[in-house]
Amino acid sequence: QVQVVESGGGLVQAGGSLRLSCAASERTINSYAMGWFRQAPGKEREREFVAAISRSGSTTNYGDSVKGRITISKDNAKNTVYLQMNSLKLEDTAVYYCAARRGVVAATNENEYDYWGQGTQVTVSS
Repeated sequence: QVQVVESGGGLVQAGGSLRLSCAASERTINSYAMGWFRQAPGKEREREFVAAISRSGSTTNYGDSVKGRITISKDNAKNTVYLQMNSLKLEDTAVYYCAARRGVVAATNENEYDYWGQGTQVTVSS
């Protein structure tokens, strides 16, 4: 059973930065494509795509609302995926989820992901 655990969430002022981490069970990062999604307050039925990285790490995809501000990366040796978030906005407030999919491609559709973490809260204040 693949497990992924997010960390690094918290309270940050608008314009600030935060780095989220996603620790995965052994070899997951090497064998799976990874993605980040978020769920904003009041949108319990909508999970927005944030970023994804291919299994090889050579390809990344970003949601339109975060392009230029967020970077996804991974460290195979540490079995960890990172989400570096800069220039944070109030609308970035959400629970951020890490997910793994059995595949190569950095997919943007949440339905293509097989394993999910419990999420980490990010709150951006004015």
